[in-house]
Amino acid sequence: MRILVAGGAGFLGCNLCKKLLEDEENYVVCVDNFSSGKKENIEEILNDERFEILNADISEEIDIDVDHIYNAACPASPKFYQKNQLQTFKTCIKGTENLLKLAQRKKANFLQFSTSEIYGNPLEHPQNENYFGNVNTLGIRSCYDEGKRAAETLCYIYNREHNVKTKIVRIFNTYGPKMREDDGRVIPNFIIKALKNENIEVYGDGTQTRSLCYVDDLIDGIIRLMNSKVNYTRPVNLGNDHEITINELAEKIINLTNSKSLIKFKPLPEDDPIKRKPDLKLANKMLDYYPRTSIDEGLKITIDYFKNCLKTN
Repeated sequence: MRILVAGGAGFLGCNLCKKLLEDEENYVVCVDNFSSGKKENIEEILNDERFEILNADISEEIDIDVDHIYNAACPASPKFYQKNQLQTFKTCIKGTENLLKLAQRKKANFLQFSTSEIYGNPLEHPQNENYFGNVNTLGIRSCYDEGKRAAETLCYIYNREHNVKTKIVRIFNTYGPKMREDDGRVIPNFIIKALKNENIEVYGDGTQTRSLCYVDDLIDGIIRLMNSKVNYTRPVNLGNDHEITINELAEKIINLTNSKSLIKFKPLPEDDPIKRKPDLKLANKMLDYYPRTSIDEGLKITIDYFKNCLKTN
């Protein structure tokens, strides 16, 4: 099985590449332009003869032989996707279409990494796949939110008009090893500050919620979806449906790191969602998907990872 992972040097992409290589029948091609992905993320698999790197931008056409295509190529952290908003939008739309064209030519299966950001600041809770969302199309986050919505539309079009076998996963907040220290999202921010005994900055009053999924559980669900024999072209939520407030998360990380950090509050950024929790009924039924890693267990592993990062820097 020849497998292309676009964005394979990013947080989710590198964990996916590593997991795919556990099957000795797989050959994995990591495609990345290293705008936010890091070569250090794939160092441990670089010498695997069934793994190769293609330094390329998917907004330009790619032509290689593949059986499966996972499209994880796009910065997912607001800090990075807002840095070059036009390029983010272009990656979501032009990049996705280029990979769909490749899937069409090679008759490959295609899986699109979409996002819970599709739901915006949701008016329904929890969010299921039939909810159309509440997204500000003119907001600071819209280059990513609307880019991902358009990418889903492209998947539908190529499935209906060109018979490309497409699947879509809507990914909820995920954390774990290989996240960037400067990622800008809540888990790395809180852990790094706690390890340094610096004040932890909570945006808003901290009562907003997130549902946090450990990366191994998410990757397991993604591979299950790709390999599923069910012909299902609608999106599937993946994540963890255990909901926690930002204040609870900050306190938990302070306790797990034995930190002297204090919590300081700052204004909530524009369009930051107040609550986020996946309805996983479809994934439960279709994929027998149930996240197994508790928040405490996942945080301990992630804290150890960032401890090592700080030691080597």
